[in-house]
Amino acid sequence: MSTNALPPAPGDGPATAVAEHDVLEARAGGGFWHDVFARLRRNPVAWIGAAIVLAFLLVAILAPWLAPYPETALPGAREVTPTHIPGPGEIAGFPLGLDRFGGDVLSKLIWGARASLLIGVISTAFGLAGGMLLGLIAGMFGGWVDTVVMRFVDILLSVPNLLLAVSIAAILGQSQLAIMIAIGASQVPIFARLLRASMLQQRSADYILSAQTLGLGRGKITMSHVLPNSLGPVIVQGTLTLATAVIDAAALSFLGLGGGGAATAEWGRMLTYAQNELAIAPWLAFLPGLCIMITALGFTLLGESLREAMDPRTRAR
Repeated sequence: MSTNALPPAPGDGPATAVAEHDVLEARAGGGFWHDVFARLRRNPVAWIGAAIVLAFLLVAILAPWLAPYPETALPGAREVTPTHIPGPGEIAGFPLGLDRFGGDVLSKLIWGARASLLIGVISTAFGLAGGMLLGLIAGMFGGWVDTVVMRFVDILLSVPNLLLAVSIAAILGQSQLAIMIAIGASQVPIFARLLRASMLQQRSADYILSAQTLGLGRGKITMSHVLPNSLGPVIVQGTLTLATAVIDAAALSFLGLGGGGAATAEWGRMLTYAQNELAIAPWLAFLPGLCIMITALGFTLLGESLREAMDPRTRAR
């Protein structure tokens, strides 16, 4: 379906409409975001989500200083026997116990936060860049270009996200880079459709029609007015997608697609090696699973709070 703009409606001069919009936009440049952050400050759910995300970020960034042992160290190898794995508090110096290979569980959880942050941020950046490029092309040109791009996006959407990520990771090989690309590719259609829909909504606004009447080019209107005003929903979705990326990264590593070995400090990989030890060391699965759940919860709470704060229907209340 063609998305060509309708002719401008009669009324005040187009120059006046564009000028008024620019003035209001300049005043709201800080006002809108000030209102959003003010609503976030009044939302206890946003505080909880922000606290969880901040703690996750600090642990990931400060891992070399917080972790008692290096990432691949196996300091307790002599303490592990075929029938017993020391648990939390059993041995001095290992507050959360050891794993089957003699690694310090606390250190691996801390280093695993860094691996999860790296995979989540880079994969989301991949998906955001690819999705925004497709959405921008479809929203800017419309017509048959929009149709072709959206049919390609529909094909990607017809495959479940995790299944698409597993397929791409299996083709690319077992590595962290493969996981990042796979998760990012599975997120592309989400960002593409969201940005396109937001841009189409903006293109029907009065100030856009007035700008077209003034003779401004399509590229100028899109990059200066339509795109900046369409990024709000994409930013919110990016925050929510980080939670999904952490879960998907753990799932792909659990399936053995993330590479690494016994000493790899990654939450999904820790779950993989904990399967055979559930009867004698259930904490080896519980602790990394708890970290995954809390981290995903933090990003979800923060993203949902941001979405509510930016929603004009709720901001008007």
